[in-house]
Amino acid sequence: MKEKEIERLNLLKQEELSLYSDKISYICGIDEAGRGPLAGPVVVGAVILPKDSFIEGVNDSKKVSEKKREKIYEQIIAEAISYGVGIVDQKTIDEINILNATKLGVKLAIEQMKVKPDLILVDALNNIDTNGIAYKSVIKGDAKHYSIAAASIIAKVTRDRIMMQWDEIYPAYGFAKHKGYGTAAHISAIKENGPCMLHRKSFIKNFI
Repeated sequence: MKEKEIERLNLLKQEELSLYSDKISYICGIDEAGRGPLAGPVVVGAVILPKDSFIEGVNDSKKVSEKKREKIYEQIIAEAISYGVGIVDQKTIDEINILNATKLGVKLAIEQMKVKPDLILVDALNNIDTNGIAYKSVIKGDAKHYSIAAASIIAKVTRDRIMMQWDEIYPAYGFAKHKGYGTAAHISAIKENGPCMLHRKSFIKNFI
């Protein structure tokens, strides 16, 4: 590992390491992927990594290439003390709105975890149901905390894989390329073909 990367990871872990104490042994990072797309689910990742975890490349998922994310994802899963994924589909997003759907995803991800964390670090969400576990909301947390960055990679890779599977069923929309985000090509495909069941009706009303 290059010296520059070691320095970056040390900075990313610095504040998080200061949170460990006699009462806090397990810190869980939580982040989401897919709040903005026009189609598909919102996915929330939650992960507890060992205190001494030091995985090369862990960063805000948006700053990591797709190929590298896949590799880092596998390392995170292999090293995790526990992890969970909450998936909330487009129908539910339309029914309860994207913010509430994301909060529901947080709840589902926590419920999946086999080890209960002592503290949750979550990226920019408040008033969430953590089943009584203490949490700290951090603005731009995926760029400030190692565990949140790792959770962002779990969420992003999981969601990308889901969208690539849907691309095989609905090839006309190009989901494998844009993953449901509102690119010009995606909007054009919606106008040409109409929406499919994967589209969020509340997000595409201006295009149909």
